[in-house]
Amino acid sequence: MKRIFLSNVLLVMTFLTGSANELISEKPNIILIMCDDLGWGDVGFNGNKIIRTPNLDSMAKNGLRFERFYSASAVCSPTRGSVLTGRNPMRLGIPTANAGYLKESEITLAEHLKKLNYQTGHFGKWHLGTFSKTKRDSNRGGLEKNDSFFTQPDDHGYDTYFATEAKVPTYDPMIKPKNHSGRTWWDPVIEKNKQVPYNTAYWDPDGFVVDNLKGDNSRVIMDRVIPFIESSTKSKTPFFTSIWFHTPHLPVVAGPEMTKLYPGYNKYEQHYFGCITAMDMQVGRLRKYLRKLNIHHNTMVWFCSDNGPEGQKGSAPGSSGHLRGRKRDLLEGGIRVPALLEWPAKIAPDKTTSLPSFTSDYLPTILEWVGVEYNSTKRPLDGISLCAQIENGDHIRPVPMAFQFGSQLALIQNRYKLHVRKIKAKDTPRRNALYDIVNDPGESTDLSSKYPFLTNHMLDQLITWSEECIAESKL
Repeated sequence: MKRIFLSNVLLVMTFLTGSANELISEKPNIILIMCDDLGWGDVGFNGNKIIRTPNLDSMAKNGLRFERFYSASAVCSPTRGSVLTGRNPMRLGIPTANAGYLKESEITLAEHLKKLNYQTGHFGKWHLGTFSKTKRDSNRGGLEKNDSFFTQPDDHGYDTYFATEAKVPTYDPMIKPKNHSGRTWWDPVIEKNKQVPYNTAYWDPDGFVVDNLKGDNSRVIMDRVIPFIESSTKSKTPFFTSIWFHTPHLPVVAGPEMTKLYPGYNKYEQHYFGCITAMDMQVGRLRKYLRKLNIHHNTMVWFCSDNGPEGQKGSAPGSSGHLRGRKRDLLEGGIRVPALLEWPAKIAPDKTTSLPSFTSDYLPTILEWVGVEYNSTKRPLDGISLCAQIENGDHIRPVPMAFQFGSQLALIQNRYKLHVRKIKAKDTPRRNALYDIVNDPGESTDLSSKYPFLTNHMLDQLITWSEECIAESKL
């Protein structure tokens, strides 16, 4: 079978090696902010009227808002792998959360940028491998059977890091919060004699970090980001940092100063809304600090979520807005996420794009903007550079985006999306649904019987791509 889909990707990637995109005189600083389980409809700039996100809304006004930006997977670990490599998680051997790890054979964005003398730092959640072979941390660390998953940020091009292996509470991150009604909502534990460790840790290259870990977890993370940026700026060295907040992943907890902002809502909603507002405050703190150092003009700040919101609609407070589906689903609500890019040197304010794009596009886009050539022959990318489309205001993507999670597959072109559910991984597709997601973003009308030729063509592309990814993951 002719491998049309992959060939198209490779053709587009040659534009990385041959383009003459005008570069600014100094290398830009690069910040990748990502939230955990933040829904498309959980932010003001996407229309939320309840949750206060003034700093993100300001960022949207000052930069580019993506209306159709997707996470590469419907859960966290796979998406994180795509951010750093530009490749689909199935190629990486990271099909879901707590499975697989980021192999040292992969070449990450941090490794590319270090060759340009960037200082590199990772802060927040990692979830691409385990941090200890002896200590039980989170889901896998310290278990003998999981020793092969041991890999840390400094194995992948980061000079420094302050990170957790996986989830932690979003307030007092080292303390087990008070649970109410099962997995519905939590309160922080104020009484010192009743505090129980959450049995996770923040790690840095020297071991455990145990100080200044009280209060809002987003603040705990930003307390480490600010000195990193200050050090890089003083040394007149460009920096790259990934800031991966845990907000609003379970257990979702907010401090009293945040929950009181939402009177009249139930406790779960107060904590959920409150921890998002607390995170937003730290985004504001970061943007203010960049301006204080007078480096904001040439710093690109990206923002997105790793997948859609947790829980069932109606019982969980996270919102996918007008979209159908949530976390663990390849319907729009599970993978279309809030996304922004602020970079005054290159991006005009108050811009919106309907360009279909996803987290695998980060690496090729950033590499072109900093002038790095990528050879995709040995390690094919699933993402493409979006530089030309962003700069020219083009809303058309030249190649499709493909997704696979569990028993689901999906292929998104500019207008149409094919969603496939399978009985088992080795079985033929059970149900193919074709949606016009431009006119029907809620995926309410299946057009597969109306357009059988298009459905079958997209299915052929999708199956070919999936087979190639699975084969490569076994190498």
